[in-house]
Amino acid sequence: MSSSPPQMLEADNLSLSLGGNPVLKRVSARVEPGKVSVLLGPNGAGKSTLLSCLAGLRRPDSGTATLGDVDVQALERRDRARRIGLLPQTPEVHWDVDVTTLVSLGRFPHRGRGGETATDHEAVTEAMRATDVARLSTRTVRQLSGGERARVLLARVLAGRPQWLLADEPLANLDPAHQLDVLDQLRRIANEGVGVVLVLHDLSFAARIADFAVLMREGEVLVSGSSEEVLRPEPVRDAFGIDAQFGVVDADRFVIPLRRHRG
Repeated sequence: MSSSPPQMLEADNLSLSLGGNPVLKRVSARVEPGKVSVLLGPNGAGKSTLLSCLAGLRRPDSGTATLGDVDVQALERRDRARRIGLLPQTPEVHWDVDVTTLVSLGRFPHRGRGGETATDHEAVTEAMRATDVARLSTRTVRQLSGGERARVLLARVLAGRPQWLLADEPLANLDPAHQLDVLDQLRRIANEGVGVVLVLHDLSFAARIADFAVLMREGEVLVSGSSEEVLRPEPVRDAFGIDAQFGVVDADRFVIPLRRHRG
């Protein structure tokens, strides 16, 4: 991934309103490189907005998002794109290009006037292999299924070899086998020192992969900490209004929503 040492990514008292409605309310969270951090909460909790602020795509009304000791808004756009790779929830592809060309776009922030280098080619090949899309290399975007497109778009982000990978619902549209493959890939790159921040809805996947979790509701942080600290009956009930069963199988934690809570 990126050759410079990774730095802490932090939200400090972020507040943001959209259309006059408060979406984030003094949100603070500190996520570390080399770990998988997961943002959890019901629809409308502010997870995707927080992710966008951390990526520098949205400017908060107050508070700061910092990478190291630098406001992400102050980073030059090309430099920020090298450091932070973002996979949005509903990424758009405006051209019907082939898969290799699309994945190669992930190297754009790194390219100079000389065009593609051996390092660029190596990064693209590695990303396509890791996401199991190498066999799709000559297909165009319109020829891909929803799950195939999701994996190709993840490959595009990985090709950039960012210090931080931020992904909004990266498991959506994937079949169960590829969901597990993507989780394994995200764990691998975190083990290599990359910071990974995910928005997830599936609590069992969160329990399986998260080193650190932030549980949100109505634009506020209810609780943050290790997955063991966050994914407990009381916080989950407060956030989602459900009663859930928690357990461990072969060292993997799981969460099963059982019923709506009728408190």
